[in-house]
Amino acid sequence: MKDSVTDIKSEAAFYRKKFLLSIIIPSVIIIFMWLVRITETLFELDLSNLGIYPLEIKGLPGILLSPFIHENFRHLLNNTLPLYMLSVALFFFYSEIALNVLSWTWIITGLLVWLGGREAWHIGASGLVYGLASFLFFSGFIRRYYRLVALSLLIVFIYGQLVWGIFPGVYQNVSWESHMLGSVSGIILAVWYRKEGPQSPVIVWPEEEDESVKDNNGNSDSSKMPTFEP
Repeated sequence: MKDSVTDIKSEAAFYRKKFLLSIIIPSVIIIFMWLVRITETLFELDLSNLGIYPLEIKGLPGILLSPFIHENFRHLLNNTLPLYMLSVALFFFYSEIALNVLSWTWIITGLLVWLGGREAWHIGASGLVYGLASFLFFSGFIRRYYRLVALSLLIVFIYGQLVWGIFPGVYQNVSWESHMLGSVSGIILAVWYRKEGPQSPVIVWPEEEDESVKDNNGNSDSSKMPTFEP
């Protein structure tokens, strides 16, 4: 009994530590986004020219910088909560590959917008939001792991309305290209990293020919039952 309680406490401590580690990078990104917006307001700056301007050299820095630039506080607030929740989920459930997925989502989305966006300044972190939501959704089904599938369904339940943002004309003054291309980058990365990170448990069956093995008293021998390998 004591061993069982100890195991539960150890597991709880492990997941608590994992969660705390999972919020570090997302928190740093969000804080920096808010610092940029506050700085723009205090000093009456307009940093839109640090966004992405497609097919122009001046728009290349925006591939890295545009997620930090927002039109106003409302724009920033709309991106803050989904970006934070999705990135924390990424680092918690996909800790082994989270940094790579986040980095490549950032770069691929920005590069695709630079290549295929309209002739305008594209700013904001919404492309990153769509990329992470897309990765988390498709990755769970691709891996066929029930825990990750449950996360995929949760993403649909909470952020299902995001799908309308990938269509032109649905929302005014919104970079639907960032939304659509962010979603594409998420799908690409879900397929690319499908064999890395958490995997569905493998069922290991006993080698005996008998379908069931019983002891002398007619009870099933649990040592011969199928086991699961993580």
